[in-house]
Amino acid sequence: MCGILGSFSQYSSSSNGERLQAALQALHHRGPNDRGLENFTTVTGGQLTLGQTRLSIIDLSAAGHQPMHSPDGRFVMVFNGEIYNYKELRQKLKQIGLTFHTESDTEVLLQAWIHWGESCLRRLVGMFAFVIYDMQLEKITCVRDAFGIKPFFFAEEGGQFVFASDINALLELWGQPKKLCLQRAYDYLVQGVYDNNELTFIDGVKHLMPGCLMEFDLTKGCVTKNFKWWEPATKECNDSSFEQATERVREQFLENVKLHLRSDVPIGAALSGGIDSSSIVCAMRYLEPKADIYTFSYIAKDSPVSEEKWIDLINKHTCAKSYKVVANEGDLLRDLDDLIQTQGEPFGSSSIYAQYRVFQLAKQNGITVTLDGQGADELLAGYSGYPVQRMQSLFEQQDLKTLFSFTNQWKKCPGRGSVKAYKCLGAGIVPNNLRPFLKNLFINSSKPSWLNNEFLLEHDITLKTNLQTQVSDNHGRRVVEALASSLQSEGLPQLLRHGDRNSMRFSVESRVPFLTPPTADLLLSLPEHYLISNNGETKSVFRAAMRGIVPDQILDRRDKIGFETPEKAWLIAMAPIFRKWLEDTREIEFINTNELLIEFDLIIAEKKPFTFQVWRWVNFIRWHNKTFN
Repeated sequence: MCGILGSFSQYSSSSNGERLQAALQALHHRGPNDRGLENFTTVTGGQLTLGQTRLSIIDLSAAGHQPMHSPDGRFVMVFNGEIYNYKELRQKLKQIGLTFHTESDTEVLLQAWIHWGESCLRRLVGMFAFVIYDMQLEKITCVRDAFGIKPFFFAEEGGQFVFASDINALLELWGQPKKLCLQRAYDYLVQGVYDNNELTFIDGVKHLMPGCLMEFDLTKGCVTKNFKWWEPATKECNDSSFEQATERVREQFLENVKLHLRSDVPIGAALSGGIDSSSIVCAMRYLEPKADIYTFSYIAKDSPVSEEKWIDLINKHTCAKSYKVVANEGDLLRDLDDLIQTQGEPFGSSSIYAQYRVFQLAKQNGITVTLDGQGADELLAGYSGYPVQRMQSLFEQQDLKTLFSFTNQWKKCPGRGSVKAYKCLGAGIVPNNLRPFLKNLFINSSKPSWLNNEFLLEHDITLKTNLQTQVSDNHGRRVVEALASSLQSEGLPQLLRHGDRNSMRFSVESRVPFLTPPTADLLLSLPEHYLISNNGETKSVFRAAMRGIVPDQILDRRDKIGFETPEKAWLIAMAPIFRKWLEDTREIEFINTNELLIEFDLIIAEKKPFTFQVWRWVNFIRWHNKTFN
């Protein structure tokens, strides 16, 4: 696990050295154990620098130092992440005559690339962002893992190309004046959308998207290739009974956890008490009956969102050593600026703070690697079970009997009810060309009064809603279609960003065993009712797969909480302080400060419904003022 960076310019600059050192320092928390930096001069006289900071997890010796060179000197690599099946790949490469000089997964990845080229990517089980410099072809190839678990920021301008694992490091490296990306700011403030495409909150700085490969030609000074090397498939492969699918899911999940337990440093688990994290902890005990297990949990004391009883149940069941952290609004206020700096960009809710404290707790207790349940909801139709999409699938299949039965069953689960159920039914059966007329039932106005919409339109900002219409041919597979989208754009990338930044703030590696391409290929090929049953049960096939490993009390849960904070109570308690922060918007041209304060006061006085919108205002304005002032 590391931080990586690189810079290419067709011209040398006396300030490059200072910027490189500042950028490396900005990556120190991602890799405190070692650092490397090398300069290369291309055949055309261009200057290329590759750097890395290392958090030692596999092969703790100096042999894992980066940048790493190939034996013949042609290739150089910097790599951030872990290849969990490196031992199996190493053995295959040995069988065809390759030799190895380290025990690191970095060397395995480099040799795999040299031998198999781009086709090696589909052989990898891991999380990664890496760059390969080919000295012979004078190009650098940048690759990000299938789900975007590991970050990769880049900027390209006038023949200059820079990249880094951290946006703050990239800004140090780039040396350009910081400018807000107005489109991203609008998307976040109005729709709560971010990390769903290449845009970041800084104009000109982009994400390499999940599952993508990009080539930059050093002789031409431009990107010559950018494509997806992996994306989720949605075609149904209905060759297994539910019982057979259950067994396949069980085997795949246990194999995932087994691989993710490979480490030369201590391992723990982030435990929220829900099905996903509980299954990981129980699988750890199932696979390693005598191993020490350490769990780390956030507890919302004296709150209806507290999961402590479920956490205690799992810790007792697995004989794990439990560590818990409790936080209140005062703690959040104390740590908020560091949290904002850690994330680098605005984020969705204060629940990210609970996660921040969990990783801090792990670090304080000597744990360098944790396993986490992220991605299960997006693979198994979790959350509320994607009811609109499931109802639409049944309607398209003309299975009206199951459709109405499903609607009546779905509404009985906690937090749902008849009103929500029939709204979802309406959205599921309405023709696509009528969907825009429903926007006011489901989402907020795209032009709120607290924004200077005229200013945004003058700057060519698209003022849009988040309502999507299906244009694909996934007839009767709308849940799977939504899951596939959420894996690489609409949802999961946000969560993975939060986890990566929070864990690396404390030099902890967060692993996500649910997220492997073979698991996605398996689950998204199943019939939809294997994922969300006809009685509204989410993660149905996975619950069945975990019987006998996870306590039934956990598997029979119908609510979902996770690391959730009592956000409304916290924000109301801190309203006077936050209101002062909101007053600092008078120099932000696209925000109408007076309208914003009126809206804020109405919500705090409970004269308007409370939404995550309040957090977005506070988070964005605090970030903006810290970043640009």
